[in-house]
Amino acid sequence: MIVRNGKFERLLDKPYEDKKRVRVAGPFTVESLSPHRMLALDENDELLDMVAESGGDYGAKQTFPQMIMENLRIAGVQQAHKEDRVTFTSLTPYPGQLICGQGTYLEGAKDRRAAIFIGPEFGTVQRPDLVEAAREAADAGFDVLIACAFNYEAHTTELNKLGSLPVLKARMNADLHMAEDLKNTGKGNLFVVFGEPDIDLIKLPGGKVQVKVKGVDVFKPQTGIVEYDNADGIACWLLDTDYNEESFFVRHAYFLGADDPYKSLKITLKAEIDREAWESLHSDMSRPFDTPKSGRIAVKVINHLGDEVMKVFKV
Repeated sequence: MIVRNGKFERLLDKPYEDKKRVRVAGPFTVESLSPHRMLALDENDELLDMVAESGGDYGAKQTFPQMIMENLRIAGVQQAHKEDRVTFTSLTPYPGQLICGQGTYLEGAKDRRAAIFIGPEFGTVQRPDLVEAAREAADAGFDVLIACAFNYEAHTTELNKLGSLPVLKARMNADLHMAEDLKNTGKGNLFVVFGEPDIDLIKLPGGKVQVKVKGVDVFKPQTGIVEYDNADGIACWLLDTDYNEESFFVRHAYFLGADDPYKSLKITLKAEIDREAWESLHSDMSRPFDTPKSGRIAVKVINHLGDEVMKVFKV
């Protein structure tokens, strides 16, 4: 009965070639930094303790958190303004659940005590993990939580403070993947805190709203500092016009940049582009939209280096 009445679809491993259609997306490559950190698995797909298997000693090689702590102690954390750089006077391990280090630094003439949270070596920090780490830091009486990770889930950008505890989210430089060969001089910007998008909310008659994006903080590798950049420093910005605090839904998408980002696509398609339609997308001003029922919108900004920042605004 199932064979006779069930629906099926023929799957082909080779696509049909249609010379009448233009392929916009080209082939892609997968690139990574070397040397790699290999994770060994047994026949049950469980992680193997290679040091224990070889009868070695853990003290012979740094663990990932130890390596991050050592680089963090020397490099510090770079913020938007050079004078706001966090330089640790001490940095030691801390026996917490999520907090693995504690550091002290000077803020003016006052000593501040920072809790250090380190994200996964391969993965993304989720908002629940960051909230739990902030609660642990607050309960232990720390003055600030400094989270260090290669990637952050979009909703973590909304969490800048838990109660009275500030939360700094430092993005770790990808060079730390090859830290064994990295010469740590303390001059590199291995831990950088990015700012948030700068926007204007414009309320229109009839309950309509428009968003104008003015700029975002961008890390400049040439100077080694984070600088405020205008709309030319933004490659793409996305807008959720009715943010529900659970998921970011792209309702508007706009593309910016000093040069026309649509020029190469126009050449590839070998066709004329509707200029009016393109102007509605190549803009720092959104199209008008209704006041959100949730009372909130979310703006996500992506710069030319691929760094993304999301901010929630009340309307």
